[in-house]
Amino acid sequence: MNQQAQKYWNEFWEGKAAPTNVMAEQFGMEGTPMADELAHLIAIGRKTATCGAHALYKPEEIPTAGLYTVVLDAKDQPICIIRTTSVEVIPMNEVTEEFAAAEGEGDLSYRYWYDCHKEFFKIELAEVGQEFAEDMLLVCERFELVDVKKT
Repeated sequence: MNQQAQKYWNEFWEGKAAPTNVMAEQFGMEGTPMADELAHLIAIGRKTATCGAHALYKPEEIPTAGLYTVVLDAKDQPICIIRTTSVEVIPMNEVTEEFAAAEGEGDLSYRYWYDCHKEFFKIELAEVGQEFAEDMLLVCERFELVDVKKT
């Protein structure tokens, strides 16, 4: 966790016992406008779910319910804090329309979600020498917004 994220985390929990299961990360492609857009969608409460290619996780990195995340923008500045409420590992072609809408992106349709995620995963997987498959496993995470950083 970078210094700004740690400071925000400590200030949020000042005077209370802070949980120890916390991480800080950007969503989407790091350092890009996508990271800013997704952080904004989370901060306004529109994005309450996310997913990642299971093949890109180490077993110990798969999130669990109760995990706190300091969401960072493209410049690694803290934007908000979320808490994971549930995690499922399911094939991409079994993701529901409701989950796709909870991701909060585009027009909230399943088609938009599928097309964007297919392209995203093709890029991500190619970087590690793997190929996209419609039935590849996804780590599907739901979360709740805990705090939005005051600016």
